[in-house]
Amino acid sequence: MGFLWWIIIGAIAGWLAGKLMRGGGFGLLINILVGIAGGIIGGWVFGLLGISAGGGIFGSLITALVGAVLLLWIISLFRKTG
Repeated sequence: MGFLWWIIIGAIAGWLAGKLMRGGGFGLLINILVGIAGGIIGGWVFGLLGISAGGGIFGSLITALVGAVLLLWIISLFRKTG
């Protein structure tokens, strides 16, 4: 069941990050990948800063969303200069 939650939270976080950063998502598969990568990045960044988004689904969603937004922002930096 844990893997299914990763996919669901990843899809939601990727979709929300796409809305926040560009005004639209990238499709279900890319949203899931961005959200899962965002969860990893967000967990790492929050760990470095000593921040906890709380436990449970809501905390995981916030962590993944922050990480996904950071990931999309970094990607946009490379696209503008390239």
